[in-house]
Amino acid sequence: MSAPLPARVAGDRGIRAAALLVRTPRALRLIGRLIALWLVLVTVGLAFIPWQQSVSGEGRVVAFAPLERQQELNAPIEGRITRWYVREGSKVKPGDLLLELTDNDPAILVRLREEREAVLARRTATVARVNSIVARQRSLESSRVAAIRGAENRMTMAGERIKAARQALEGTDAAQVTAKLNLERQQKLLEQGLASQRNLELAQLELVRTATERERAQATLQAAQGEATALEADRFRVEHDVTAAIDDARAAEATALAEEANAAAELARLEVRLARQSTMEIKAPLEGTVLRVQAGQGNAFVKAGEPLLTLVPDTSDRAVELWVDGNDMPLLSDGRPVRLQFEGWPAVQFTGWPSVAVGTFGGQVALIDATDDGSGRFRILVRPEASASWPSEVYLRQGVRVNGWVLLDQVKLGYELWRRFNGFPPTVAPPEPKAEKKGKSK
Repeated sequence: MSAPLPARVAGDRGIRAAALLVRTPRALRLIGRLIALWLVLVTVGLAFIPWQQSVSGEGRVVAFAPLERQQELNAPIEGRITRWYVREGSKVKPGDLLLELTDNDPAILVRLREEREAVLARRTATVARVNSIVARQRSLESSRVAAIRGAENRMTMAGERIKAARQALEGTDAAQVTAKLNLERQQKLLEQGLASQRNLELAQLELVRTATERERAQATLQAAQGEATALEADRFRVEHDVTAAIDDARAAEATALAEEANAAAELARLEVRLARQSTMEIKAPLEGTVLRVQAGQGNAFVKAGEPLLTLVPDTSDRAVELWVDGNDMPLLSDGRPVRLQFEGWPAVQFTGWPSVAVGTFGGQVALIDATDDGSGRFRILVRPEASASWPSEVYLRQGVRVNGWVLLDQVKLGYELWRRFNGFPPTVAPPEPKAEKKGKSK
């Protein structure tokens, strides 16, 4: 039997055994080193690994040109649909007959044509009356000129007669003075016995004759002056009468022109009605596919402007209509690159590293709407990149839903995580050019 160990030695062995029991296993120490190394690598990665910022949006495939997008064909007139020539899914080309409409009144076209002929006849008669009134005005103008010229000529003749009457009056005055002197001379000669009584009587007779001639000349002068005054008044009367007749003709012309304008307006309205009623055959305006027929046949009555069918035009100029949040709209601009994921097309998207994405397609921002849709979202149109090839029309039809990411700036992964934790926007919008210019000028 061995001797017992000293107490000190026994205590050291117990401590060693206890230390072995609480020692960390080697596997855990290895895991701890690996975790520490991973944290170091993550810290280094956050500082140096690049991250592509993006703004996401949802939308659908559309045609880039608005006229090539889905559109409705409306009824140009009210009536009943008698026959359809297409059905849903039918392919149509420009000018292909789609359906036929009939009016409630089968004889409406005949009545409209008769009314149109009547209005045309009324308009023709009005035009003829206008031409006649214009010709009458010209005749009246010529008559006024001729009448005024004739009156002026008669006034000139009357002036000549007045002049002749004044000269005759002056001659009778001279003859009367001579006859009076002769009478005085004959009286003196008779008193002296040098002349006979007959000579005195002849002198008296000559004085009476000259007095009569003077009165006649005076009356002729007064008559000529009265005639001149009457001719002048007649000239004014003729001029005023003809002018009044011309004014009446002009008023009649204005009335006839107004009637012609009314007839022309009524004819235009009839032409519009006739054109609308003649549009009984609805034809395809462009090439496309009938998506949906919205009206029935037979007794189906449609009003003017009511939708008949929906047509989807065929187009290869496609675009994507994306809706983005208004908070991200200031960050966007024309020409920004976009990555697109189409519905029904397998894809794996990494927003931070678009270069490793699979099944996505590239595009560029072509248009940003000037206002929102009423709920704070803005629409952007994305077109294919010059080097990108989107799926064919068989797989990428209008209306296919799309997820899109508008690529912004590249930042470090650490900054991106810090931004997301704090809820900051992806980036800061660049200042406006005007603000930069003002800053430089200051």
